[in-house]
Amino acid sequence: MVFSSNVFLFLFLPVFLALYYLSGQRYRNLLLLIASYAFYAWWRVDFLALFIGVTVWNYWIGLKVGAAGVRTQPAQRWLLLGVIVDLAILGYFKYANFGVDSINAMMGSVGLDPFILTHVLLPIGISFYIFESISYIIDVYRGDTPATRNLIDFAAFVAIFPHLIAGPVLRFRDLADQFNNRTHTLDKFSEGATRFMQGFIKKVFIADTLAVVADHCFALQNPTTGDAWLGALAYTAQLYFDFSGYSDMAIGLGLMMGFRFMENFKQPYISQSITEFWRRWHISLSTWLRDYLYITLGGNRKGTLITYRNLFLTMLLGGLWHGANITYILWGAWHGLWLAIEKALGLNTNPRALNPIRWALTFLIVVIGWVVFRAENLHVAGRMYSAMFSFGEWSLSELNRANLTGLQVATLVVAYLTLAFFGLRDLYRQPTELDLSKDQTLPADWSRYALRSVIGLLFVASIFKLSAQSFSPFLYFQF
Repeated sequence: MVFSSNVFLFLFLPVFLALYYLSGQRYRNLLLLIASYAFYAWWRVDFLALFIGVTVWNYWIGLKVGAAGVRTQPAQRWLLLGVIVDLAILGYFKYANFGVDSINAMMGSVGLDPFILTHVLLPIGISFYIFESISYIIDVYRGDTPATRNLIDFAAFVAIFPHLIAGPVLRFRDLADQFNNRTHTLDKFSEGATRFMQGFIKKVFIADTLAVVADHCFALQNPTTGDAWLGALAYTAQLYFDFSGYSDMAIGLGLMMGFRFMENFKQPYISQSITEFWRRWHISLSTWLRDYLYITLGGNRKGTLITYRNLFLTMLLGGLWHGANITYILWGAWHGLWLAIEKALGLNTNPRALNPIRWALTFLIVVIGWVVFRAENLHVAGRMYSAMFSFGEWSLSELNRANLTGLQVATLVVAYLTLAFFGLRDLYRQPTELDLSKDQTLPADWSRYALRSVIGLLFVASIFKLSAQSFSPFLYFQF
Protein backbone atom coordinates (compact mmCIF):
# COMPACT_ATOMS: atom_id res chain seq x y z
CA MET A 1 0.00 0.00 0.00
CA VAL A 2 1.26 3.48 -0.81
CA PHE A 3 -0.05 6.92 0.13
CA SER A 4 -0.84 7.83 -3.47
CA SER A 5 -3.55 5.20 -3.84
CA ASN A 6 -7.31 5.28 -3.50
CA VAL A 7 -7.37 2.40 -1.02
CA PHE A 8 -5.12 4.37 1.34
CA LEU A 9 -6.93 7.69 0.90
CA PHE A 10 -10.50 6.44 1.12
CA LEU A 11 -10.26 3.30 3.27
CA PHE A 12 -7.13 2.85 5.37
CA LEU A 13 -6.47 6.47 6.45
CA PRO A 14 -10.03 7.53 7.41
CA VAL A 15 -10.70 4.28 9.28
CA PHE A 16 -7.39 4.55 11.14
CA LEU A 17 -7.84 8.23 12.07
CA ALA A 18 -11.38 7.59 13.29
CA LEU A 19 -10.26 4.73 15.54
CA TYR A 20 -7.18 6.66 16.63
CA TYR A 21 -9.10 9.68 17.90
CA LEU A 22 -11.90 7.61 19.37
CA SER A 23 -9.45 5.55 21.43
CA GLY A 24 -7.91 6.83 24.63
CA GLN A 25 -4.35 8.09 24.93
CA ARG A 26 -3.34 4.83 26.60
CA TYR A 27 -4.18 2.70 23.58
CA ARG A 28 -3.08 4.92 20.71
CA ASN A 29 0.46 3.54 20.44
CA LEU A 30 -0.88 -0.01 20.32
CA LEU A 31 -3.42 0.98 17.67
CA LEU A 32 -0.65 2.68 15.70
CA LEU A 33 1.43 -0.51 15.85
CA ILE A 34 -1.45 -2.71 14.68
CA ALA A 35 -2.30 -0.30 11.85
CA SER A 36 1.36 -0.13 10.78
CA TYR A 37 1.61 -3.91 10.64
CA ALA A 38 -1.61 -4.05 8.61
CA PHE A 39 -0.19 -1.38 6.29
CA TYR A 40 2.98 -3.44 5.79
CA ALA A 41 1.16 -6.77 5.46
CA TRP A 42 -0.95 -5.30 2.66
CA TRP A 43 2.12 -5.84 0.45
CA ARG A 44 3.31 -9.25 1.72
CA VAL A 45 2.02 -10.97 4.86
CA ASP A 46 4.97 -13.40 4.97
CA PHE A 47 7.57 -10.62 5.26
CA LEU A 48 5.75 -9.25 8.29
CA ALA A 49 7.36 -12.08 10.30
CA LEU A 50 10.82 -10.84 9.29
CA PHE A 51 9.84 -7.29 10.22
CA ILE A 52 8.63 -8.36 13.67
CA GLY A 53 11.70 -10.56 14.16
CA VAL A 54 14.09 -7.67 13.47
CA THR A 55 12.13 -5.48 15.88
CA VAL A 56 12.18 -8.02 18.73
CA TRP A 57 15.86 -8.78 18.12
CA ASN A 58 16.92 -5.13 18.43
CA TYR A 59 14.64 -4.56 21.41
CA TRP A 60 16.40 -7.47 23.19
CA ILE A 61 19.88 -6.30 22.12
CA GLY A 62 19.04 -2.82 23.39
CA LEU A 63 18.16 -4.23 26.80
CA LYS A 64 21.41 -6.22 26.90
CA VAL A 65 23.51 -3.22 25.88
CA GLY A 66 21.75 -1.00 28.43
CA ALA A 67 22.22 -3.53 31.23
CA ALA A 68 25.95 -3.88 30.41
CA GLY A 69 26.56 -0.15 30.83
CA VAL A 70 27.44 2.81 28.65
CA ARG A 71 30.53 2.19 26.45
CA THR A 72 31.67 -0.84 28.45
CA GLN A 73 33.39 -3.87 26.90
CA PRO A 74 30.36 -6.18 27.48
CA ALA A 75 28.06 -3.55 25.97
CA GLN A 76 30.39 -3.29 22.97
CA ARG A 77 30.16 -7.04 22.41
CA TRP A 78 26.37 -7.00 22.53
CA LEU A 79 26.32 -4.02 20.19
CA LEU A 80 28.65 -5.76 17.75
CA LEU A 81 26.43 -8.86 17.76
CA GLY A 82 23.33 -6.75 17.12
CA VAL A 83 24.90 -4.80 14.25
CA ILE A 84 26.33 -7.94 12.62
CA VAL A 85 22.95 -9.69 12.62
CA ASP A 86 21.16 -6.57 11.33
CA LEU A 87 23.66 -6.10 8.51
CA ALA A 88 23.58 -9.82 7.70
CA ILE A 89 19.81 -9.65 7.24
CA LEU A 90 20.09 -6.53 5.11
CA GLY A 91 22.97 -8.02 3.13
CA TYR A 92 21.15 -11.25 2.35
CA PHE A 93 17.91 -9.72 1.15
CA LYS A 94 19.44 -6.74 -0.61
CA TYR A 95 22.70 -8.02 -2.04
CA ALA A 96 22.46 -11.82 -2.43
CA ASN A 97 21.19 -11.63 -6.02
CA PHE A 98 23.84 -9.07 -6.95
CA GLY A 99 26.62 -11.10 -5.37
CA VAL A 100 25.65 -14.36 -7.02
CA ASP A 101 25.20 -12.68 -10.40
CA SER A 102 28.65 -11.09 -10.12
CA ILE A 103 30.29 -14.39 -9.14
CA ASN A 104 28.49 -16.23 -11.94
CA ALA A 105 29.64 -13.65 -14.47
CA MET A 106 33.27 -14.22 -13.43
CA MET A 107 32.84 -18.00 -13.40
CA GLY A 108 31.19 -17.95 -16.81
CA SER A 109 34.11 -15.99 -18.24
CA VAL A 110 36.45 -18.88 -17.38
CA GLY A 111 34.05 -21.64 -18.45
CA LEU A 112 32.81 -22.75 -15.00
CA ASP A 113 29.21 -23.65 -14.22
CA PRO A 114 27.25 -20.93 -12.39
CA PHE A 115 25.80 -21.14 -8.91
CA ILE A 116 22.05 -21.65 -8.70
CA LEU A 117 20.22 -19.40 -6.22
CA THR A 118 16.50 -18.85 -6.01
CA HIS A 119 15.81 -15.17 -6.64
CA VAL A 120 15.63 -13.30 -3.33
CA LEU A 121 12.73 -10.85 -3.08
CA LEU A 122 13.62 -7.51 -1.49
CA PRO A 123 11.28 -6.61 1.41
CA ILE A 124 9.99 -3.06 1.12
CA GLY A 125 11.43 -0.55 3.56
CA ILE A 126 14.10 -2.94 4.87
CA SER A 127 16.93 -0.42 4.42
CA PHE A 128 15.05 2.11 6.52
CA TYR A 129 13.97 -0.10 9.41
CA ILE A 130 17.37 -1.80 9.63
CA PHE A 131 19.15 1.58 9.80
CA GLU A 132 16.70 2.83 12.44
CA SER A 133 17.22 -0.31 14.52
CA ILE A 134 21.01 0.03 14.30
CA SER A 135 20.87 3.69 15.32
CA TYR A 136 18.82 2.72 18.39
CA ILE A 137 21.26 0.15 19.77
CA ILE A 138 24.23 2.44 19.01
CA ASP A 139 22.52 5.31 20.85
CA VAL A 140 21.92 3.03 23.83
CA TYR A 141 25.59 2.03 23.79
CA ARG A 142 26.71 5.67 23.60
CA GLY A 143 24.34 6.71 26.37
CA ASP A 144 22.34 9.02 24.10
CA THR A 145 19.10 7.26 25.03
CA PRO A 146 18.19 4.70 27.71
CA ALA A 147 17.16 1.22 26.62
CA THR A 148 13.38 1.15 26.54
CA ARG A 149 11.48 -1.61 28.29
CA ASN A 150 8.26 -0.75 26.50
CA LEU A 151 8.13 -3.19 23.58
CA ILE A 152 4.94 -1.64 22.19
CA ASP A 153 6.48 1.83 21.94
CA PHE A 154 9.69 0.51 20.39
CA ALA A 155 7.82 -1.67 17.88
CA ALA A 156 5.57 1.27 16.99
CA PHE A 157 8.66 3.44 16.44
CA VAL A 158 10.18 0.92 14.02
CA ALA A 159 6.89 0.27 12.22
CA ILE A 160 5.13 3.64 12.27
CA PHE A 161 3.53 3.61 8.84
CA PRO A 162 3.95 7.25 7.70
CA HIS A 163 7.70 6.82 7.23
CA LEU A 164 7.90 3.03 6.85
CA ILE A 165 8.40 2.75 3.08
CA ALA A 166 10.76 5.62 2.28
CA GLY A 167 11.70 7.52 5.41
CA PRO A 168 12.65 9.93 6.85
CA VAL A 169 15.16 7.79 8.77
CA LEU A 170 13.96 8.40 12.33
CA ARG A 171 15.78 7.93 15.63
CA PHE A 172 14.19 6.56 18.77
CA ARG A 173 15.91 9.14 20.95
CA ASP A 174 14.10 11.93 19.07
CA LEU A 175 10.64 10.34 19.34
CA ALA A 176 10.72 8.58 22.71
CA ASP A 177 9.15 11.53 24.53
CA GLN A 178 6.51 11.92 21.83
CA PHE A 179 5.43 8.30 22.25
CA ASN A 180 4.89 9.00 25.94
CA ASN A 181 3.41 12.48 25.66
CA ARG A 182 2.32 14.16 22.43
CA THR A 183 -0.27 16.82 21.81
CA HIS A 184 -3.28 16.54 19.52
CA THR A 185 -4.70 19.88 18.44
CA LEU A 186 -6.85 21.09 15.59
CA ASP A 187 -4.06 23.42 14.43
CA LYS A 188 -1.54 20.59 14.33
CA PHE A 189 -3.97 18.32 12.50
CA SER A 190 -4.74 21.09 9.99
CA GLU A 191 -1.03 21.72 9.46
CA GLY A 192 -0.51 18.02 8.90
CA ALA A 193 -3.40 17.69 6.46
CA THR A 194 -2.12 20.64 4.43
CA ARG A 195 1.39 19.21 4.41
CA PHE A 196 0.07 15.83 3.27
CA MET A 197 -1.90 17.40 0.43
CA GLN A 198 1.14 19.43 -0.61
CA GLY A 199 3.24 16.28 -0.88
CA PHE A 200 0.47 14.45 -2.73
CA ILE A 201 0.36 17.23 -5.33
CA LYS A 202 4.15 17.09 -5.75
CA LYS A 203 4.00 13.38 -6.37
CA VAL A 204 0.92 13.04 -8.58
CA PHE A 205 0.96 16.30 -10.55
CA ILE A 206 4.67 16.84 -11.08
CA ALA A 207 6.71 13.68 -10.39
CA ASP A 208 4.36 11.25 -12.14
CA THR A 209 4.09 13.48 -15.20
CA LEU A 210 7.87 13.87 -15.48
CA ALA A 211 8.40 10.14 -14.93
CA VAL A 212 7.03 9.42 -18.40
CA VAL A 213 9.54 11.84 -19.96
CA ALA A 214 12.52 10.47 -18.05
CA ASP A 215 11.60 6.83 -18.69
CA HIS A 216 11.22 7.41 -22.40
CA CYS A 217 14.51 9.31 -22.75
CA PHE A 218 16.50 6.70 -20.83
CA ALA A 219 14.95 3.93 -22.95
CA LEU A 220 16.05 5.47 -26.28
CA GLN A 221 18.68 3.34 -28.00
CA ASN A 222 20.23 6.24 -29.93
CA PRO A 223 19.45 9.43 -28.01
CA THR A 224 20.52 12.78 -29.34
CA THR A 225 22.26 15.31 -27.11
CA GLY A 226 18.91 17.01 -26.66
CA ASP A 227 17.20 13.72 -25.73
CA ALA A 228 19.86 12.89 -23.16
CA TRP A 229 19.80 16.28 -21.46
CA LEU A 230 16.00 16.32 -21.45
CA GLY A 231 15.98 12.91 -19.76
CA ALA A 232 18.60 13.93 -17.21
CA LEU A 233 16.80 17.17 -16.30
CA ALA A 234 13.40 15.48 -16.20
CA TYR A 235 14.71 12.80 -13.83
CA THR A 236 16.48 15.40 -11.67
CA ALA A 237 13.15 17.15 -11.08
CA GLN A 238 11.14 13.92 -10.90
CA LEU A 239 13.28 12.44 -8.13
CA TYR A 240 13.10 15.57 -6.01
CA PHE A 241 9.34 16.04 -6.29
CA ASP A 242 8.71 12.32 -5.82
CA PHE A 243 10.92 11.83 -2.78
CA SER A 244 10.28 15.20 -1.11
CA GLY A 245 6.59 14.65 -1.85
CA TYR A 246 6.72 11.36 0.08
CA SER A 247 8.55 13.09 2.94
CA ASP A 248 5.92 15.84 3.02
CA MET A 249 3.17 13.23 3.23
CA ALA A 250 5.00 11.31 5.95
CA ILE A 251 5.57 14.47 8.00
CA GLY A 252 1.97 15.51 7.45
CA LEU A 253 0.59 12.15 8.58
CA GLY A 254 2.82 12.32 11.64
CA LEU A 255 1.42 15.74 12.54
CA MET A 256 -2.12 14.40 12.14
CA MET A 257 -1.22 11.82 14.82
CA GLY A 258 0.56 14.33 17.07
CA PHE A 259 4.16 13.49 16.03
CA ARG A 260 6.65 15.97 14.65
CA PHE A 261 9.26 14.31 12.42
CA MET A 262 12.49 15.91 11.24
CA GLU A 263 12.55 17.71 7.90
CA ASN A 264 14.14 15.67 5.12
CA PHE A 265 14.70 18.26 2.38
CA LYS A 266 15.68 21.91 2.34
CA GLN A 267 15.73 23.09 -1.27
CA PRO A 268 18.79 21.02 -2.28
CA TYR A 269 19.03 22.30 -5.84
CA ILE A 270 20.00 25.78 -4.68
CA SER A 271 23.23 24.32 -3.23
CA GLN A 272 26.57 25.83 -4.25
CA SER A 273 28.71 22.85 -3.24
CA ILE A 274 28.22 19.11 -2.87
CA THR A 275 28.83 19.48 0.86
CA GLU A 276 25.92 21.92 1.04
CA PHE A 277 23.83 19.64 -1.17
CA TRP A 278 24.13 16.83 1.39
CA ARG A 279 23.01 19.19 4.14
CA ARG A 280 19.86 19.81 2.14
CA TRP A 281 19.14 16.47 0.40
CA HIS A 282 17.73 13.44 2.29
CA ILE A 283 18.82 15.09 5.52
CA SER A 284 17.82 12.16 7.72
CA LEU A 285 20.09 9.79 5.75
CA SER A 286 23.04 12.19 5.41
CA THR A 287 23.02 12.92 9.16
CA TRP A 288 22.71 9.17 9.87
CA LEU A 289 25.74 8.45 7.70
CA ARG A 290 27.64 11.26 9.43
CA ASP A 291 26.77 10.23 13.00
CA TYR A 292 27.00 6.45 12.71
CA LEU A 293 29.46 5.83 9.88
CA TYR A 294 31.70 8.85 9.22
CA ILE A 295 32.31 9.55 12.92
CA THR A 296 32.78 5.83 13.65
CA LEU A 297 35.45 5.67 10.94
CA GLY A 298 37.26 8.52 12.69
CA GLY A 299 35.70 11.56 11.07
CA ASN A 300 38.25 14.34 10.70
CA ARG A 301 40.14 13.47 13.89
CA LYS A 302 42.95 11.35 12.40
CA GLY A 303 44.61 13.59 9.87
CA THR A 304 43.89 15.01 6.45
CA LEU A 305 44.28 11.89 4.32
CA ILE A 306 42.16 9.80 6.70
CA THR A 307 39.47 12.50 6.59
CA TYR A 308 39.35 12.31 2.79
CA ARG A 309 39.23 8.53 2.98
CA ASN A 310 36.38 8.63 5.48
CA LEU A 311 34.36 11.05 3.34
CA PHE A 312 34.85 8.85 0.29
CA LEU A 313 34.03 5.59 2.09
CA THR A 314 30.96 7.09 3.75
CA MET A 315 29.47 8.12 0.42
CA LEU A 316 30.56 4.88 -1.26
CA LEU A 317 28.70 2.87 1.38
CA GLY A 318 25.82 5.34 1.19
CA GLY A 319 25.57 4.58 -2.51
CA LEU A 320 25.65 0.85 -1.82
CA TRP A 321 22.84 1.31 0.72
CA HIS A 322 20.59 2.51 -2.09
CA GLY A 323 20.77 -0.78 -3.94
CA ALA A 324 22.74 -3.76 -5.19
CA ASN A 325 23.94 -2.30 -8.45
CA ILE A 326 27.31 -1.01 -9.60
CA THR A 327 25.52 2.17 -10.70
CA TYR A 328 24.68 3.07 -7.09
CA ILE A 329 28.25 2.40 -6.00
CA LEU A 330 29.61 4.69 -8.73
CA TRP A 331 27.07 7.36 -7.78
CA GLY A 332 28.22 7.20 -4.16
CA ALA A 333 31.88 7.29 -5.23
CA TRP A 334 31.15 10.32 -7.44
CA HIS A 335 29.73 12.28 -4.52
CA GLY A 336 32.44 11.05 -2.15
CA LEU A 337 35.12 12.25 -4.56
CA TRP A 338 33.64 15.74 -4.74
CA LEU A 339 33.18 15.94 -0.97
CA ALA A 340 36.87 15.14 -0.54
CA ILE A 341 37.88 17.68 -3.21
CA GLU A 342 35.82 20.42 -1.55
CA LYS A 343 37.33 19.56 1.83
CA ALA A 344 40.81 19.78 0.34
CA LEU A 345 40.06 23.15 -1.29
CA GLY A 346 38.56 24.55 1.92
CA LEU A 347 35.43 25.84 0.16
CA ASN A 348 32.89 27.96 1.98
CA THR A 349 29.95 25.55 2.17
CA ASN A 350 27.54 27.95 3.87
CA PRO A 351 27.11 30.82 1.38
CA ARG A 352 24.78 33.71 2.10
CA ALA A 353 24.44 34.92 -1.49
CA LEU A 354 24.14 33.28 -4.87
CA ASN A 355 27.31 32.71 -6.84
CA PRO A 356 25.99 31.67 -10.27
CA ILE A 357 29.19 29.88 -11.32
CA ARG A 358 29.42 27.80 -8.16
CA TRP A 359 25.72 27.00 -8.30
CA ALA A 360 25.89 25.98 -11.97
CA LEU A 361 28.91 23.74 -11.37
CA THR A 362 27.26 22.10 -8.35
CA PHE A 363 24.00 21.54 -10.21
CA LEU A 364 25.91 20.03 -13.14
CA ILE A 365 27.74 17.64 -10.82
CA VAL A 366 24.42 16.59 -9.24
CA VAL A 367 22.72 16.04 -12.61
CA ILE A 368 25.66 14.00 -13.90
CA GLY A 369 25.41 11.85 -10.79
CA TRP A 370 21.66 11.32 -11.19
CA VAL A 371 22.20 9.82 -14.66
CA VAL A 372 24.15 6.82 -13.36
CA PHE A 373 21.81 6.64 -10.35
CA ARG A 374 18.80 6.32 -12.67
CA ALA A 375 20.35 4.05 -15.29
CA GLU A 376 19.49 0.36 -15.13
CA ASN A 377 23.10 -0.58 -15.86
CA LEU A 378 26.42 0.84 -17.00
CA HIS A 379 25.52 0.39 -20.66
CA VAL A 380 22.52 2.71 -20.32
CA ALA A 381 24.56 5.20 -18.30
CA GLY A 382 27.34 5.19 -20.88
CA ARG A 383 24.84 5.70 -23.69
CA MET A 384 23.35 8.72 -21.92
CA TYR A 385 26.73 10.25 -21.05
CA SER A 386 27.98 9.74 -24.59
CA ALA A 387 24.98 11.59 -25.98
CA MET A 388 25.09 14.36 -23.35
CA PHE A 389 28.73 15.24 -23.92
CA SER A 390 29.08 14.55 -27.61
CA PHE A 391 27.39 17.95 -28.10
CA GLY A 392 26.03 16.70 -31.40
CA GLU A 393 22.37 17.02 -32.32
CA TRP A 394 20.63 19.29 -29.82
CA SER A 395 17.17 18.82 -31.30
CA LEU A 396 15.01 16.00 -30.05
CA SER A 397 14.77 12.80 -32.05
CA GLU A 398 11.60 12.16 -34.02
CA LEU A 399 10.67 9.31 -31.67
CA ASN A 400 11.00 11.61 -28.67
CA ARG A 401 9.04 14.44 -30.26
CA ALA A 402 6.25 12.03 -31.13
CA ASN A 403 5.85 10.99 -27.49
CA LEU A 404 6.41 14.35 -25.79
CA THR A 405 3.22 16.23 -24.91
CA GLY A 406 2.60 19.90 -24.19
CA LEU A 407 1.54 19.02 -20.65
CA GLN A 408 4.86 17.29 -19.99
CA VAL A 409 6.84 20.27 -21.30
CA ALA A 410 4.74 22.69 -19.24
CA THR A 411 5.17 20.52 -16.12
CA LEU A 412 8.95 20.48 -16.57
CA VAL A 413 9.01 24.28 -16.88
CA VAL A 414 6.75 24.71 -13.83
CA ALA A 415 8.91 22.28 -11.85
CA TYR A 416 12.09 24.24 -12.45
CA LEU A 417 10.42 27.60 -11.90
CA THR A 418 9.15 26.28 -8.58
CA LEU A 419 12.61 25.02 -7.66
CA ALA A 420 14.15 28.37 -8.57
CA PHE A 421 11.58 30.46 -6.69
CA PHE A 422 11.63 28.53 -3.42
CA GLY A 423 15.36 27.89 -3.69
CA LEU A 424 16.17 31.57 -3.93
CA ARG A 425 13.69 32.36 -1.20
CA ASP A 426 15.39 29.84 1.04
CA LEU A 427 18.83 31.24 0.25
CA TYR A 428 17.94 34.82 1.12
CA ARG A 429 15.28 34.34 3.79
CA GLN A 430 16.42 30.99 5.25
CA PRO A 431 12.93 29.55 5.94
CA THR A 432 12.27 25.85 6.48
CA GLU A 433 11.77 23.37 3.65
CA LEU A 434 8.94 24.24 1.26
CA ASP A 435 6.04 24.10 3.68
CA LEU A 436 3.11 26.26 2.73
CA SER A 437 1.25 25.07 5.81
CA LYS A 438 3.60 27.02 8.08
CA ASP A 439 1.81 30.17 9.13
CA GLN A 440 4.96 32.27 9.50
CA THR A 441 5.81 31.95 5.79
CA LEU A 442 2.64 33.79 4.75
CA PRO A 443 2.01 37.50 5.26
CA ALA A 444 -1.63 37.54 6.35
CA ASP A 445 -4.48 35.28 7.41
CA TRP A 446 -6.48 35.85 4.25
CA SER A 447 -3.62 34.82 1.97
CA ARG A 448 -2.90 31.84 4.20
CA TYR A 449 -6.48 30.62 3.87
CA ALA A 450 -6.54 31.41 0.16
CA LEU A 451 -3.38 29.39 -0.41
CA ARG A 452 -4.71 26.47 1.59
CA SER A 453 -7.86 26.61 -0.52
CA VAL A 454 -5.74 26.41 -3.68
CA ILE A 455 -3.86 23.44 -2.22
CA GLY A 456 -7.19 21.78 -1.43
CA LEU A 457 -8.44 22.26 -4.99
CA LEU A 458 -5.18 20.95 -6.45
CA PHE A 459 -5.41 17.98 -4.10
CA VAL A 460 -8.87 17.12 -5.40
CA ALA A 461 -7.63 17.47 -8.96
CA SER A 462 -4.67 15.23 -8.08
CA ILE A 463 -7.06 12.54 -6.84
CA PHE A 464 -8.88 12.59 -10.18
CA LYS A 465 -5.53 12.38 -11.99
CA LEU A 466 -4.46 9.49 -9.78
CA SER A 467 -7.66 7.61 -10.58
CA ALA A 468 -7.14 8.12 -14.32
CA GLN A 469 -3.48 7.12 -14.52
CA SER A 470 -1.70 3.81 -14.10
CA PHE A 471 -0.11 2.92 -10.76
CA SER A 472 3.17 4.75 -10.14
CA PRO A 473 5.03 3.78 -6.95
CA PHE A 474 7.39 6.11 -5.13
CA LEU A 475 10.95 5.91 -6.44
CA TYR A 476 12.31 5.04 -2.99
CA PHE A 477 9.70 2.28 -2.60
CA GLN A 478 12.33 -0.24 -3.73
CA PHE A 479 15.10 0.76 -1.31
